[in-house]
Amino acid sequence: MARRILSRFVLAPAAAIAALIGFAAAPAQAAIWSSSDQWGNYTTSDGYTLYNNIWGSGAGSQTIWVNSSSNWGVWANHPNTGGIKSYPNAKKVVGKSITSMASLKSSYNVTVPSSGAYNTSYGIWGTDYDYEVMLWVNYNGAVGALGTSQGTVTLGGHTWTVYKGDNGANQVFSFLRTSDSTSGTVDVLPILKWIKDTKGWWGNETIGDVQFDYEITSSSGGLDFTTNSFSVSSS
Repeated sequence: MARRILSRFVLAPAAAIAALIGFAAAPAQAAIWSSSDQWGNYTTSDGYTLYNNIWGSGAGSQTIWVNSSSNWGVWANHPNTGGIKSYPNAKKVVGKSITSMASLKSSYNVTVPSSGAYNTSYGIWGTDYDYEVMLWVNYNGAVGALGTSQGTVTLGGHTWTVYKGDNGANQVFSFLRTSDSTSGTVDVLPILKWIKDTKGWWGNETIGDVQFDYEITSSSGGLDFTTNSFSVSSS
């Protein structure tokens, strides 16, 4: 888990995963950028950064393609074995403290496979990376949240089962939507305030990265994950 967390924000050199070569399904239109590189990344003109981010042990091949910050996806062929293989994501840096924000919202629309093991989620980080808030909007196969269940809560327009855990590098607060969703809007700020004010699990954190991702454990034979639209707004 610590390696997964580290790999999300450090693009340091690492030993290349063997045979990261495969044939990727083409996006619906010609992509403005694509990459099969382990740490391939691209920053759009409106300030979003896209990462291929293949980091897990025993990973297969994966290609990320980008039409825009709001329309991107991956083709992934990872074996049917345990452990997270990759974390392709799009991130927007917010750089505001919880109490200084009047609003933090995000909308998403995705097309995900019916097979494989993965989750589609947000990863929301404090700037010092001591804490991560994960919001799972859908998940499939043999995947589960870190830590122990803290019960169910309705916040930000959705109902979640909450888990609290520690991976040795940072604390993780995971919110798993009680039913799968492939599109919607999440009002993120009330969730962050609930963690701070109701539970007291953190203080007035400054929010850094807001990431939207596919955390893929297995996708044997090659599966497509498509972000049809995505945006983050804050004030």
